[in-house]
Amino acid sequence: MREYVLKRFHSPVNLQIDYAGELNPQQHAAVTAPPGPSLVIAGAGSGKTRTLTYRVAYLLEHGVAPERILLLTFTNKAAREMMRRVTDLLGGELRNLWGGTFHSIGARLLRSNAEAVGYRTDFTILDREDATELLKACLGDAPVDRDETRSPKADVVGDVLSMAVNMRRSVAETVSREYKYFVPITEWIEGVGRRYSQRKRAANVMDFDDLLALWVELMQNHPPVAEVYQRRFEFVLVDEYQDTNKLQADLIDLVAARHHNVMVVGDDAQSIYSWRGANFRNILDFPVRYPEAKTYKIENNYRSTPEILGVANAAIAANVHQFSKTLTPLRKSGGKPALVVCGDSAHQAAFIAHRILELREEGTSLNSMAVLYRSHFHALEVQLELARRKIPISITSGIRFFEQAHIKDVAAYLKLILNPLDEVAFKRLVRMLPGVGDKAAEKIWLRFGEEMSRVSVAAWDPDSSEEARPSLAEAMQKSVAVVPKKALPSWAAFTTTISQIEADPVRDNPSELIRHVLEAGYEDYLQDTYSNYRLRKEELDQLSTFALQFNGTEEFLTQLSLLTNVEAEASQPGEKDDEQVRLSTVHQAKGLEFDVVFLIMLCDGLFPLTRSLETPDDLEEERRLFYVGITRAKNELYLSYPLIRATRGRDGDVMQLPSRFLKEIPGELLNEWQLRSFFAY
Repeated sequence: MREYVLKRFHSPVNLQIDYAGELNPQQHAAVTAPPGPSLVIAGAGSGKTRTLTYRVAYLLEHGVAPERILLLTFTNKAAREMMRRVTDLLGGELRNLWGGTFHSIGARLLRSNAEAVGYRTDFTILDREDATELLKACLGDAPVDRDETRSPKADVVGDVLSMAVNMRRSVAETVSREYKYFVPITEWIEGVGRRYSQRKRAANVMDFDDLLALWVELMQNHPPVAEVYQRRFEFVLVDEYQDTNKLQADLIDLVAARHHNVMVVGDDAQSIYSWRGANFRNILDFPVRYPEAKTYKIENNYRSTPEILGVANAAIAANVHQFSKTLTPLRKSGGKPALVVCGDSAHQAAFIAHRILELREEGTSLNSMAVLYRSHFHALEVQLELARRKIPISITSGIRFFEQAHIKDVAAYLKLILNPLDEVAFKRLVRMLPGVGDKAAEKIWLRFGEEMSRVSVAAWDPDSSEEARPSLAEAMQKSVAVVPKKALPSWAAFTTTISQIEADPVRDNPSELIRHVLEAGYEDYLQDTYSNYRLRKEELDQLSTFALQFNGTEEFLTQLSLLTNVEAEASQPGEKDDEQVRLSTVHQAKGLEFDVVFLIMLCDGLFPLTRSLETPDDLEEERRLFYVGITRAKNELYLSYPLIRATRGRDGDVMQLPSRFLKEIPGELLNEWQLRSFFAY
């Protein structure tokens, strides 16, 4: 069969937009790229959104019908913003342009083609909570002969199944690679996944992963449907391509298979989300999948001073797997970024607070300053110091950090050891046991209280000897009669843990208490309960390190309460100060920019994290994260680390090595600040 190509007739184009005048040469080259696959490497602060917006306008002005363009983004907000800008440029509505997130476009396509994949067109979409409820029902149907030593919760199983779908791997392969601790129950998880799929189809419901997986199924297994959309979407544009996972990359290739007019825009140097399935190989391998692709680099940076960009370029240079590029400044020169060597973490916090106040006096708004860090625990001393100096802060996070369940769980152990009359802490811990709900927890608490009341309250004097103090473990053993049968094995383990941590000297060493709680079974609980187990475990490890600073458990819990209140005050709606310093992890700061950035705790083992040193790919992602932190800064950048971390709870201090990333930056690019005289009290 001969294919005859019908070329579209073009009348002379009278462009409304002066593309050459409104774009720099690099942007202009990408915007006016000829048809065919295009890879646009848009460096930090280079005007990526502007480039993509003008590309849409350019296609429309050259006669491409809006309905022939598919614009894929990671947030609906990004899609709306781009289409608003195009509307402003051209002065017309774009109702027929297909723009939105991968999931929203998938839902739109499946609504018209649901029957082809075994659904009715009136299907409903499960949100995360609804999907978890359906998974819970599937867990209830699980065979009883599975390994009873593991009891993963529904949302954890859901995370395993979701990772398998988005990385296009089998459940068995996903478990063996990402969840090795679940290998013994792989078949059980696979069975839950099968029942979950069956129940979704029976109920005519889809979860978010189905919106992409079934879209792929449409394109792969139903040629007539695939041809409709492959013909229709003549031009496919993708934002933040470095953040796509395997499933999304395959979708793009399937949709663009006929015309090959696919333009992906992103920055490989800002690929920092592998932990949630993003595959930075997608952007690196784009020229391999599309050998005819043309690559456009947008390296002119409008955000940062030349001195900051010099540090950024040096910081990312050591990565082997990347597209070579050099951010070129378009702003006037400023001061060198500062490398601030601090005595300890308290000195670091004092310096940051002092410098923030100086900058504020000089006219820099608090809103334009940010303290960025690898992990929330790296900023605890900074939070306390800013609170003491009454510097208002805004903490970028979802749920307030110290109100997260795993932090409160571990704190409950410490509170109970310190005060066995703490009903709230006791009930929180027993409700973690299988088969123990509110009623059972109340019953156990009353019996436990009876056993404890036999001992004089005076015996709870903190200064009492170990022999004089009543034993929580003994009272728990005597309360076993009211413990539900299902919880008896866990109750025995819980009692053993309490007996170990209530003994001197562990009971008054908060760092050892936390470590012991983790090793005694709470780490297994994390694995079975939370889909982001690794992050929570890492945070508890760092909480244990943070606790080394305190003289005892009581002092540590007091400071924890103060930090919780600092967060609460920073999160009160309607009561915020007009100006606030932003405190944020680097992950959460991606896409933002600030006049002044403090990038803190740059110690080896903290940034980069110790676990990232296990593989070259992990280390390169940590370096990309460091690069993202640097490129948030517009005018001033402060890179700091403490020489020691105070450990008043032990003899001596923990010495800190500067981050290996700092050693990769030539010394002449930084202005080193020594703070010894500043902190001579």
